[in-house]
Amino acid sequence: MLSENIKKLVQYGVESGLMPESERVYATNLLLDCFKEDEYVDCDCDLSNIILEDVLKNLLDEAVKRGIIEDSVVYRDLFDTKLMNCLTPRPAEVQRTFHEKYEESPEAATDYFYGLSRASDYIRTYRVKKDLKWTVDTDYGTLDITINLSKPEKDPKAIAAAKNAPQSAYPKCLLCVENEGYAGRANHPARENHRIIPIRINDSDWGFQYSPYVYYNEHCIVFNGQHTPMKIEKATFVKLFDFIKLFPHYFLGSNADLPIVGGSILSHDHFQGGHYTFAMEKAPIIKNFTVKGYEDVTCGIVKWPLSVIRLQCKDEKRIIDLADHILKTWRGYTDEAAFVFAETDGEPHNTITPIARKRGELFELDLALRNNITTEEHPLGVYHPHEKLHHIKKENIGLIEVMGLAVLPSRLKGELEDLADAIVSGKDLRLDEVLAKHADWVEEFKPNYTITKDNVEEILQKEVGKVFCQVLEDAGVFKCNEEGLKAFGRFVETL
Repeated sequence: MLSENIKKLVQYGVESGLMPESERVYATNLLLDCFKEDEYVDCDCDLSNIILEDVLKNLLDEAVKRGIIEDSVVYRDLFDTKLMNCLTPRPAEVQRTFHEKYEESPEAATDYFYGLSRASDYIRTYRVKKDLKWTVDTDYGTLDITINLSKPEKDPKAIAAAKNAPQSAYPKCLLCVENEGYAGRANHPARENHRIIPIRINDSDWGFQYSPYVYYNEHCIVFNGQHTPMKIEKATFVKLFDFIKLFPHYFLGSNADLPIVGGSILSHDHFQGGHYTFAMEKAPIIKNFTVKGYEDVTCGIVKWPLSVIRLQCKDEKRIIDLADHILKTWRGYTDEAAFVFAETDGEPHNTITPIARKRGELFELDLALRNNITTEEHPLGVYHPHEKLHHIKKENIGLIEVMGLAVLPSRLKGELEDLADAIVSGKDLRLDEVLAKHADWVEEFKPNYTITKDNVEEILQKEVGKVFCQVLEDAGVFKCNEEGLKAFGRFVETL
């Protein structure tokens, strides 16, 4: 059984292009060593239509049976990553092939690297497929909705093991370059099959990799070679456009650098990008304006629930200079009538979420104005999803959401299924401990439909999309209405 599955895994490695035929024996012996096995029988077995997930499951079951690992998703993930590394080319070989492909075109290079990241199981495609995805049409365009199911739920035993594990400062975080090839532990994922492409932006060393959870096509991460905190400054815009010049078919954006409106990892300077067109990119300009001294840069306010300024120019350096001017002005901007405060009690509130791309011959930069002020009424943030929406989304609105893709918590899959049954059967939601939080929402939209078991799922998806649209409107500093646009105009005048 072990020999058969090792043979299938090695065959997968050859067929997927991870390794050449000449390394078949070498890879077989590496895999045998993982199982502390001395013997190998070259058995006859069906090598057509090999399904990686099934082969790895068989090998993991064998490792559990032999007492090599505990039967838990955490330890199974650590071990199957070790197995896949036996097939995955070494970093230097990956980098060499990437640069050879880049000579053909940037697209050829990223196609190769994305394909490798999927084939090596660094991106677990069979898990990503489980994510629920749909779109919802709104006044701002078509928003993307996804319920993230690709991150496995840890079992209590593994959680306890992670809690009791000795604290390690290596790697310092999940984005550090030291993750490449790291075996992992109960409280840190294995990255043995992880590969990084070194790049130079703003005359400094950065890494280019893909996200293992790919929320959208070719979802990549570009991270500083040094473990240094996030900071939005002029150099940020330089780095974004240096990357765009290297990979003009990708966009690249940064989370904001303040809590509440920032991303989940503020301790390590990084960007996210990819090969995908979000609703925000398609959103039109509703008002053009010109900034004195930058007449060659096209400027406009975007029709979007968040407050977004779009800059376009053939010369990215002019965009960078104007973006720096806007950032500095916004950092110090207060408009009490619009409830915008640059700082309170010495704590700064204003920052920016920037997204760079190439549109034809023009460089383009979207600047989403952010503010993280809190009040007694809104302790998690005034420009953050308000409490009545927390039953769907209460997490921070980071870069991906800003662009129009909702990444919703996995709990919603089960809750929406149970909600559908409860609505159709006429159950009192307030008597259900889990579903009670959705009761007000359901009562609000229910009169607008004739709900049946055939349409309830579609209706719930549509209404979840509407909630996400409201979430984005809550995050907008200047609302996309007459009063909000007047306030936005007051800020633009200060430029």
